[in-house]
Amino acid sequence: VVGTGVARVLTEKSDHLADLVGRPVSLEGVLVRDPSKRREYEIPSGLITTDADAVLNNPNVNVVVEVMGGREPALDYITKSISLGKHVATANKEMMARHGPDILALAHKKSVHVLFEASVAGGTPIIAPLLRDLLANDVIAIHAIINGTTNYILTKMDQESVDFEVALREAQELGYAEANPANDVDGTDAAYKLAILSSLAFRARVRDTDVHREGITRLRARDFLYARELGYTVKLMAIARKLDASIQVRVHPVFVPDRELISKVDGVLNAVEIEADLAGRVLFHGRGAGALPTTSALIADVVDICRSIVGNVMPVRSLTLDESVAVSPMTELQTKYYLRLSVADRPGVLAQIARILGDMGISIDSVIQKTKDEVAQRAELVMMTHIAKEASMQQALQLLRDLEVIAEIGNMVRVEEWD
Repeated sequence: VVGTGVARVLTEKSDHLADLVGRPVSLEGVLVRDPSKRREYEIPSGLITTDADAVLNNPNVNVVVEVMGGREPALDYITKSISLGKHVATANKEMMARHGPDILALAHKKSVHVLFEASVAGGTPIIAPLLRDLLANDVIAIHAIINGTTNYILTKMDQESVDFEVALREAQELGYAEANPANDVDGTDAAYKLAILSSLAFRARVRDTDVHREGITRLRARDFLYARELGYTVKLMAIARKLDASIQVRVHPVFVPDRELISKVDGVLNAVEIEADLAGRVLFHGRGAGALPTTSALIADVVDICRSIVGNVMPVRSLTLDESVAVSPMTELQTKYYLRLSVADRPGVLAQIARILGDMGISIDSVIQKTKDEVAQRAELVMMTHIAKEASMQQALQLLRDLEVIAEIGNMVRVEEWD
């Protein structure tokens, strides 16, 4: 879909692109898996091929645009392109999350440009600002909503008080979610993108496997009701923070205070907030997915590369890593927590729960007893804690699961307050 959008713009806006670049920009070839597949834009048959070498070895090709996705064969094609001296514009988040620093190092060695604005927030610019506009800053933290599918699902759950399965089904019907939505709803997609942002922001080697990841499938409609009652909104957040000698990188559901602008980012929209020492807090907000926004970012990168070719501008090394920066383990996180528990409706239950939390050094900020089930003789407790350590909370949860008076730990959600 995105490839078709890129081909359309390169063809239909060729005069405009020539004005921007200073020379004609022409589409020389299109590598596809299935040449017989019907596409929204009819690409001239003479340009379509299933032979990668026909594109990579074409001496008329200066710039390769990669929108295949996945690591292979995309990584092989991109590596060959760079080795042959061809510049690259890519939207491949998985490839850049796993191999970005190595790709950029090879590009520097071969004196070619590799641009990847489309790999994180689609049509919302964030890569270029990190590499250029915020270059004088030391980045302190990143708070981002970078998966439109999950943001749509959570918005639906919040505004219409429906559970996850209902919201997911509607997202699939509208084309916002894939038939197999696992990469989105389990946080994998956001982890790829956060790894890219963190590597650029902190000049550290961060892979997606370094990112702590939790999805949204445990959230229920009543978690949103309680969040609103307590002054929060629930979002799947990608968070990176600079510590003294390390960084935290994590993707998981978060209670976000209603006062934060990012809490108002709804539907399929994305937002990335950068906190830096000089610029303060800067919010980038817009459409993060779809053919047109992603095409917008790719074409901008193509124009940027072509201008550099015309102007004989040599690429500068965009990423020099500080290998001494480590990723802090999730167990070291300190934050507030929301707990929803189904418990036996009898005296002394709260005292048993408080004792376990207290033994783990966790202080309770507030407790609300919610709905009662008279038949099962159960009540629902909603608890908010003061700041506690993640390792302590995980140990407490294990002890609470073993407590006879607790029927179910409905949910645990971290509370993020970054004022």
